[in-house]
Amino acid sequence: MAASVVAAKAGPSLLQPKLDASAGSSASLRPVSVSKAFGLRSNGGGARLTCSMEDIVKRATDVGKVAVATAAATLLVAGTAAANPKRLTYDEVQAQTYLEVKGSGTANQCPILSGGDGGFKFKPGSYSVKKFCLEPTSFTVKKESPFKGGGDQYVDTKLMTRLTYTLDEIEADLSVDEKGNLKLVEKDGIDYAAVTVQLPGGERVPFLFTIKELVATGSPDGFSGSFLVPSYRGSSFLDPKGRGGSTGYDNAVALPAGGAGDEEELGKENLKDTSGSTGNITLKVAESNTATGEIAGVFESIQPSDTDLGSKAPKEVKIQGIWYAQLD
Repeated sequence: MAASVVAAKAGPSLLQPKLDASAGSSASLRPVSVSKAFGLRSNGGGARLTCSMEDIVKRATDVGKVAVATAAATLLVAGTAAANPKRLTYDEVQAQTYLEVKGSGTANQCPILSGGDGGFKFKPGSYSVKKFCLEPTSFTVKKESPFKGGGDQYVDTKLMTRLTYTLDEIEADLSVDEKGNLKLVEKDGIDYAAVTVQLPGGERVPFLFTIKELVATGSPDGFSGSFLVPSYRGSSFLDPKGRGGSTGYDNAVALPAGGAGDEEELGKENLKDTSGSTGNITLKVAESNTATGEIAGVFESIQPSDTDLGSKAPKEVKIQGIWYAQLD
């Protein structure tokens, strides 16, 4: 115990400052060297240290700007690659792994033909259509002209939906008669997709892109037909006031004498309509490959938008794009 006390008195402690012998009889503190990377600097007196907060803030701001710029550049490059991925053939798509397809936008694209001939080259007969895919490339909505006397016109829209609007894996029956006319009957598959677009004024138009129960007839240069457009929402959907088609409240207000809750102006909101409507589509064969059984072309579909369960008038939506299928 005595030895440890003597040792403590003989040398300075780690918690005690060293004395400068060259300063004379009066002991003074040595200035401690501190890294300037933390914004510390000497005030010139040698015994007092000051910290510049302006330096710290400036350096933190510079680091933040570099980080934000790097993140923005990364997102821009990633977004551009996902928005415009390279178009692939069916075999090239099948050769890709899950990680190669994930986030690339390829899953939202229809395959392309390689080495096909122009037009429809298949012989008359009956065929089974598989891998039927429809990829929209343009969404326009019919709107009244803002000018007096102007007619209705289709206006461009901004897509608000993610890359999940392509119809794929659809199966159908195709028959070709001796004159080369086609008859396409849709059977099953991923034949509908919920899409929302925004008009230039900010109004959003939801609709159900579909070709359910399609029966199209005509020549390869243009065969068309009608299809079913189901209700955008089901009968069990409840609006903000708890009203629905098959469940929920009948009215959003109390029923006073005279039945004011079922007046005509409230009838559309109270009585939910889940019935479907019809649309029309025209398809054109652009090229085909009899060796692989592949066929591709373009289409134009016109269908109504969502009616909010019958409370709003539907808008007319025009959808243009490309399609692909395999014949067996």
